[in-house]
Amino acid sequence: MSAKKIDGKAFAATVRKKVAAHVVRIVEEHDITPGLAVVLVGEDPASQVYVRSKGKQTTEVGMKSFEHKLAADTAEADLLALIDRLNNDAQVHGILVQLPLPSHLNENLVINSISPAKDVDGFHISNVGLLGTGQKSMVPCTPLGCLMMLRDHHESISGMNAVIVGRSNIVGKPMAQLLLGDSCTVTIAHSRTKNLPEVVRRADIVVAAVGRPEMILGDWIKEGATVIDVGINRIAAPEKGEGKTRLVGDIHYESVAAVAGAVTPVPGGVGPMTIACLLANTLTACCRIHGLAEPKGLTA
Repeated sequence: MSAKKIDGKAFAATVRKKVAAHVVRIVEEHDITPGLAVVLVGEDPASQVYVRSKGKQTTEVGMKSFEHKLAADTAEADLLALIDRLNNDAQVHGILVQLPLPSHLNENLVINSISPAKDVDGFHISNVGLLGTGQKSMVPCTPLGCLMMLRDHHESISGMNAVIVGRSNIVGKPMAQLLLGDSCTVTIAHSRTKNLPEVVRRADIVVAAVGRPEMILGDWIKEGATVIDVGINRIAAPEKGEGKTRLVGDIHYESVAAVAGAVTPVPGGVGPMTIACLLANTLTACCRIHGLAEPKGLTA
């Protein structure tokens, strides 16, 4: 069988259109414009590109974009003071501090200084606890994007056997909570799981988020399973020339696609959904802060 390719780029464009339409509505009806503040500490080139993309897409959907670029040696007290100002800024509904931070900054302290209501990354300990107990929370963007694609592809994922390969706080753990919320039977596996291929082979849904290039092979996959590849890994591509690289996921795409029912590609799968869900989260945060009706189909 040849798997259906789940086009994350096209799906993300649909999400952005829904966000933009809802933004127009609340601007017209309530004179409120959602605002997203992104804080970048240091000069990491990949982070700079990502922040520019976030800013561009934020304004394209009609939101306000606030960018704060700080020097790599910024004192922790100064960063916390900026976050405090953003917490109290009525124009800002979402706050994102770009990770990773320079080593002298306490990442957990910084994340937990963000107001939970404006924590559009969903990393604040309060949001983690709310999600874990099935309550309304801000949900991390990448797992939310994965859930949206699964819901779109399947009429219902209730009762399905889901295996997540990876146990990170950013993807693996929140992904498990979201799938439990949709009544899946969930297993969190990882690189040290015994008989890992056998565990994965039982799954109707596989979410690969282990951070190892092309680790999951086609013979690990149950025929017809849906495979969501969260991995983004850069590996050598000598076929392109000396020193050239290419992006691959955590699955071996060709062998998995020969067995699976549906699969996300890398690039063009989960990646575009992450920023789209950041915009959706900012809109959701704005609606919750102002007591407005939340957008349908853009939350967990």
